[in-house]
Amino acid sequence: MTFTPRPRPEAFNPARELAVRVLLRVLAGETFAAPALDAALQQTRLPGRDSGLATHIVYGTLRHFPSLDTALTPMLTGDTHPKVRTLLLAGAFEKLYLDTPPHAVVSEYVNLARGARLAPPGLVNAVLRRIEAPVPSEVTRTELPGWLATTFRAVYGEAADTVFADLLAPQPLWMSVSDAGLRSLEAEGSRVTPGPQGADRVELSRPLRETEAFERGWAQPINPASLACVDALGEVAGERVLDLAGGAGIKAAMLAARGAQVTSVDLLSRKHEQARANLTRLGLRADFVTHDLTRPIDLVPAAHVLLDAPCTGSGTLRSHPEIKLRLTTHAVAAAAALQAQMLPNAAALVAPGGTLVYSVCSVTPQEGPEVVAGFLAGHPEFVAEAVPGLEVPHVPAGDGLLTVPEGGIDGFFIARLRRRPETSVG
Repeated sequence: MTFTPRPRPEAFNPARELAVRVLLRVLAGETFAAPALDAALQQTRLPGRDSGLATHIVYGTLRHFPSLDTALTPMLTGDTHPKVRTLLLAGAFEKLYLDTPPHAVVSEYVNLARGARLAPPGLVNAVLRRIEAPVPSEVTRTELPGWLATTFRAVYGEAADTVFADLLAPQPLWMSVSDAGLRSLEAEGSRVTPGPQGADRVELSRPLRETEAFERGWAQPINPASLACVDALGEVAGERVLDLAGGAGIKAAMLAARGAQVTSVDLLSRKHEQARANLTRLGLRADFVTHDLTRPIDLVPAAHVLLDAPCTGSGTLRSHPEIKLRLTTHAVAAAAALQAQMLPNAAALVAPGGTLVYSVCSVTPQEGPEVVAGFLAGHPEFVAEAVPGLEVPHVPAGDGLLTVPEGGIDGFFIARLRRRPETSVG
């Protein structure tokens, strides 16, 4: 008997395997796309073009997941293995939305299925040859769960269709850039376009961490809507500012860059470590306090307090499309209840005549206008004011406003509240 070796599998692009493996973890709810993709790309060191392909596949599949799932589900059984389903979702995205030639999609994903042992090659061949875009519907127009699409239509009205389309486009990179950073980025071949709130839209010539501007602390990634929250405090140079629920300290850095003396408070000490490292990179400093803001905190009141509260993130779906696959009305209610606990404790830290800015990167009324309305009803010592310095598109929302998520700008609710001068603290 003559032994005949098995034929070697045809080669496949490693970018596609990386994308499928990242998607598998994200769709299982193990992680978010940004950190998982970033870690995978750093580990594999793919060439720039392949890194771009992997990024397009991961984010494109998540953005178009509702339509892709609608098209794919009738062709599979309920017990299809997650690896198989994820590979087919990525392949379907390339065929239906990325304009990769259909024969190339089938060939690449069959080779990937066989070479990486992710799925039965015959099944992949059959499904990707037959799959077609679903019939146009509200799902294909919005790529959102029905209740969330209804929320967007309610808060943005006629602008909602523009928002839906914008959320499906790749997210631009926004940065706050110094003059030295601008010169350096342009010298490296990056393209820098001025945007609202002093943010610049940057098309990089190389990975961000490899730019001189980032390495030397001349640039900080931040969305214009986030900068609008900082600008809502007004002039802060030389002033004490409390940055509550400060997270990784991006807003603290922007406040420090404006000359503020910043104290940042967060529940998680590891967030302080990230913030300190970033501030050191930028040549800035702030003080940090670890505290659960659902309980009162013993700090000296300040004239400027920012509470950028934890939220569902529904205003950041362009950069974090996986959120829409996990978000529920119960999660919105839970977030709103948490915010309603935190806001009075933040208000207690505002000196008489001082300013409190409340913000969330969510567009749901429960997390924005309703939280503020409930607070004001029980705290007559505070009054809502107009939000100053706004350059981002926005619409009214109760006692505050909502930035419009278009052109790569996130959706934020922002309210500026003033403590009456004659009232006492505590």
